[in-house]
Amino acid sequence: MTVELRSYIGGAWRDGVRLSDDLNPAHPSEVVARTALAGAELAAEAVQAARSAFAAWRATPAPARGDILRKAAELLEERVESVGRDLTREEGKTLAEAIGETRRAVSILRYYAGQTLEPDGETYPSSSRVTFLYARREPVGVVSVITPWNFPIAIPAWKIAPALAYGNTVVWKPAELVPLTAVHLVQALLDAGLPPGVLNLVLGKGSEVGDILVTHPEVDAITFTGSNVVGRALQHKAIEHGKKVQLEMGGKNPAVVLADANLDVAVEQVARGAFLSAGQKCTATSRVIVERAILPEFQERLAALAQSWKLGDPLEPDTRVGPLVSEDQLQKVSGYLQLARREGGRFLAGGEATTINGEGYYVRPSIVTDLDQGSHVAQEEIFGPVAALLPAASFEEAVALANATPFGLSASLFTNNLSLALRFASEIQAGVVKINQESAGLEFQVPFGGMKDSSSGSREQGKAAREFFTQWKTVYIDQLP
Repeated sequence: MTVELRSYIGGAWRDGVRLSDDLNPAHPSEVVARTALAGAELAAEAVQAARSAFAAWRATPAPARGDILRKAAELLEERVESVGRDLTREEGKTLAEAIGETRRAVSILRYYAGQTLEPDGETYPSSSRVTFLYARREPVGVVSVITPWNFPIAIPAWKIAPALAYGNTVVWKPAELVPLTAVHLVQALLDAGLPPGVLNLVLGKGSEVGDILVTHPEVDAITFTGSNVVGRALQHKAIEHGKKVQLEMGGKNPAVVLADANLDVAVEQVARGAFLSAGQKCTATSRVIVERAILPEFQERLAALAQSWKLGDPLEPDTRVGPLVSEDQLQKVSGYLQLARREGGRFLAGGEATTINGEGYYVRPSIVTDLDQGSHVAQEEIFGPVAALLPAASFEEAVALANATPFGLSASLFTNNLSLALRFASEIQAGVVKINQESAGLEFQVPFGGMKDSSSGSREQGKAAREFFTQWKTVYIDQLP
């Protein structure tokens, strides 16, 4: 029997306005779940429920809030295999990647449970002998959390966990392609003892509920991860209504390979960055800039590795690359493959969509060369397993090419030259810099975010999350004579 998923609002699971099928991208004939989609009225109720719960949750001692996050982490860890399997079935990444992502969500919950024991303010010397002067951080209020489908449990965890830890209440709208994973995360928090109304889940389409979550007068802040088009439109509306906004958006991330690089490491790491999760990461490697002296050997080895990785059912243990998440995503990536050919590109590997046993939204790991740096395929985010190879005559030219996009999320350099590594870290216009590592892959205890069109400028994860989810209050207390 197919499970039916509903929104969770004010302590109750609520019916929606119509049903939508949650499909398995590896086997699109399989309905993983059916979702009762919420409409605008239900979204507004979710915001009101969050507002009603805010005062009591804010007053809950921070360590007690941390205890709930810690318990949720324990429960999610106990369920990691089943949650990971459901994640694979509805999103398409391999089972190993899905379980790994779920374990990361466990770690994030534990990390922010620990953050509730950290200092929440500072004392300052006053110019007056009788004044006690201090400042403390307090929660922002009701936070709308809008998350994408490509990391359906890790990205929500790194937004929701700090929001709750610092005393905010949350209305969460996950991407409609991954509702089952969202319900798993909510259930772990509820089973851990989260009070009604503190976290509200709205399963609905952005076009139908998004305006409510961005413009409702009881919403104080919005944190969003997704496309640039949606993110910038959201930002304009939110600012118009006086909301605090955090955006993390696209990337066109370079991996620069210098002539002195360890090619074994470089080829493996570039392939991981470009093709794992079918390239559906904002930090995925999509441009590979290689010094000309090693370009022939590098591209031959990268093409051979791409062709050797098994494309297939993500539940099979030897699959390295699974399907794209949906038919729409398949059409988008296929369109870029066709565009690459029209722009003069030549494929060294892949370059085509395919099926496995006649079904699924698959694109083979693809490497394209002979493109101009200014071409659409070399400049625009594709969000698929496609890497464009670009030659460079020197370190300086490589950095110039790497910086020549509107994006600035992550960047990798492969070299044995420490001086050039330090120069790259200084000169590259990216929020995340990797040396001899793939451009994707993050640690949750450090700040994450991009530059230029990749971000609104704030940072997520680690202690940096406190900056968005709290606000300063400064207090002057004079001793009376």
